[in-house]
Amino acid sequence: MKDETMGQEDAAQDAEACAEALESLDQITLAEIAFDDSSVDVQDEAHEGTEDEDSDAKDAPDEAEAEEDESEADDQPESDTSEETILLDSLPAEDSLTRELPGLGSAPAVDETIAMGDIPLPSVPSAREAEVRHRKMPPKRRNLMVAGVVAVALVAGGAGYAAWNGYQQEQAAAVAASAHTMMSVQIGVHAAGLDCSTGSKIPVQVSGQDSDGSSVSETLYVDEHGRGIKLLPGDYTLSIAGSPIAADGTIYTVPTTKAQVAIKSDGQDLSAQATFKLKVPSADTVTDDQIDAAAKYAEEGGVNSAAVAKVLQQAATARRDAAVNAVSSREAQAARDADARHKATDLYQLDIPVEWYGKVATWQNGSTLCIYLDGDTNTPLVTLVAVREGESFTPDEGDAVLGAANLGNGYTVYASGPVYPYVVPQTINGRTQDPVSTYPMDTAIELVELTTGNRYTYSQIKNVLVGKDGKADAATKLECDYLAQILMPSIKAQD
Repeated sequence: MKDETMGQEDAAQDAEACAEALESLDQITLAEIAFDDSSVDVQDEAHEGTEDEDSDAKDAPDEAEAEEDESEADDQPESDTSEETILLDSLPAEDSLTRELPGLGSAPAVDETIAMGDIPLPSVPSAREAEVRHRKMPPKRRNLMVAGVVAVALVAGGAGYAAWNGYQQEQAAAVAASAHTMMSVQIGVHAAGLDCSTGSKIPVQVSGQDSDGSSVSETLYVDEHGRGIKLLPGDYTLSIAGSPIAADGTIYTVPTTKAQVAIKSDGQDLSAQATFKLKVPSADTVTDDQIDAAAKYAEEGGVNSAAVAKVLQQAATARRDAAVNAVSSREAQAARDADARHKATDLYQLDIPVEWYGKVATWQNGSTLCIYLDGDTNTPLVTLVAVREGESFTPDEGDAVLGAANLGNGYTVYASGPVYPYVVPQTINGRTQDPVSTYPMDTAIELVELTTGNRYTYSQIKNVLVGKDGKADAATKLECDYLAQILMPSIKAQD
């Protein structure tokens, strides 16, 4: 009965001590928590003496049994933190971890094996022993232990908070560091034929504000894939500053478009917001100023050296000059051709159609001019005759009037000739005894092409537009319409 009363008192004291520890934990110092084991042992002995005196005879067998249990526990190592630890140097000499090896004197060496049975293991107290120890523990010691546990829990919580706070600070530091880290970004560029490994890079004008609030205005260079820009995070406006120069001397038209971009991370692809297309103009239209500007950007950062920039500039100049010379040559030839195509009589002048040039020849007699198939004077395409106003005109037998041009000086020029889109299919379809000798197929096809401007094939003329039954009016209209477009407008009165 006395034991139960003491257990209840101990429990009440434990609860009261826990409450006091929680209310005034900040007043407990580490010195109070870290109590001395020796002092506790003294208190335990005093407490045990008090309990012995107060115990009645009925409890004597229990105490004797408890003492017997304690004496048995003393024969085994205790697991409590205050129990003595067995040191390795206290082991017998034969159980030492070092031994003398033959021929090496007394030098220590690690034994090859260590028997687990040679090292005493701590024993685990039984439930009875734990109960007896708890009963013997003074209230003050229990209170201090509870306070220690609470303190450790709070210290652990404080350590967790410190770790989380440190993590937050590291994250903030990482964000701050990234705001001051140069970011590589990619834009979209299209420049046909440009290879920046042999030509110059594309200059990009960058302006805006970085994450520090500093204004930015500089020229950076990208390759044909749009890579090469490095900037701090921020908001920028991008545009093409000038033309690169390809290895063959190609100069590009500089686009005027601008793009607003926000740089936030390294490796960011901005091609969806910033894409620039550099077109290739006609080489003969490139100016010296364009070439000089491109060479300047190449020297400032588009290539590795000024010498390379100079070589590219020379290539651009040579390409432009060659194009200009080619255009000049074509123009000169066109002028010669135009002169060759230009024909004149005493009353009028005209130009042989470009489509006919090189395939026809002419003869003239006074104000009459005949255009015939080259190499065959017996196959005229058109015969031009000037007729005074008020006089009538009658074409040769088998020919038709194909057009007329009023000169405005009292004369009218009439164009007449065979209606080849009608005549040729009729001949090929058996209207003559020997159609092949009359119009060989190659000649027939060429005549149809010349008089219709290749608007219809021979088969279409033969099978659709005319047919073997003959539709002269449709064929005549077809030829007249074409001559009205390519020949009649060029007939003018002689100066």
